[in-house]
Amino acid sequence: MSQYRFAGIDVSAKTLAVSYEPRPGKTQAFEVPNNPQGHRELCGKLSSSTPIQVCLEATGNYSLDVALALYQHGIPVMVLNPRAARDFAKALQNRSKTDAVDAQVLLEYAKRMEFQPWLPPDGSLLQLRDLSRRIKALTRQATQEKNRLEAASCCQGLSPAVRKDIESHLRYLERSIDKLLRQAFKLIDQQPALDKARQHLISIKGVGQISAVHLMAELLLLPSDMTARQWVAYAGLDPRHHESGSSIHKPTQISRTGNAQLRETLFMPALTASRAEPHVKAFYEKLQQRGKTRMQALVAIMRKLLHSIHGMLKNQEDFQGQKFFVLETKAT
Repeated sequence: MSQYRFAGIDVSAKTLAVSYEPRPGKTQAFEVPNNPQGHRELCGKLSSSTPIQVCLEATGNYSLDVALALYQHGIPVMVLNPRAARDFAKALQNRSKTDAVDAQVLLEYAKRMEFQPWLPPDGSLLQLRDLSRRIKALTRQATQEKNRLEAASCCQGLSPAVRKDIESHLRYLERSIDKLLRQAFKLIDQQPALDKARQHLISIKGVGQISAVHLMAELLLLPSDMTARQWVAYAGLDPRHHESGSSIHKPTQISRTGNAQLRETLFMPALTASRAEPHVKAFYEKLQQRGKTRMQALVAIMRKLLHSIHGMLKNQEDFQGQKFFVLETKAT
């Protein structure tokens, strides 16, 4: 009889589906929100005097926060590569695909396979993510205040006190953003590996210092064995087809089920690169010649940029336009 209890957790953006074996032969299933309160509830249910081993699938920052909560609570956790989870499910001849079924598959993996405990990433990467996300939140607030101020300029009856308060709040937000950016730059400067990654990123015409901070914060925390396609799926940029019978054929759209922070960060670099980087611009124009809309072409650039960044960081190299898209040579 095993000395351990086991649990499998299927992680999604909003919920955690848990398949839990408190003792051999008895399985319990429950669900908690994927937020700090839900993490506390999860740790409370899994805690016991009997040792436990937990298995979950790597889904970027969604699984990272869960793994951190379990680790800090003293609960050993194994974070599984998505490909390994799929292969194991196939070996079990599992044809169903639901959160509860996926959690049960991960439970079986924890029971049958060698347990490889997960260790949290370097603290500097977690700090960078926190700084980046706070900067983004404050930037959104600043944009809202700028819009209010612009709207107020068209309103003759606006109270001077309200206008003054908006201007004061806007100055406060801008000072806070500047302060946090300086802290993020200092953190990167102090870490040679982070500085090198930044230099590779800003070699892309369209990625500036601030965009590099946000990209690093979201990407460098991902498991090193994730593929470029898994990055794309994690960002929610993978295409989703919708067909039903012979009559419903909706246009293909991106799934939008991944990291919205990463999608948001990629948009402006893609837009700028489509104008400033010759190879990206040529790719953009080629897509439009094929009938793609402006937004469809930009999404394709975002997806292709993510593939490029994956290769750049893996191979420690700067952006190479010819690898992104080969320019057509005119016949003489």
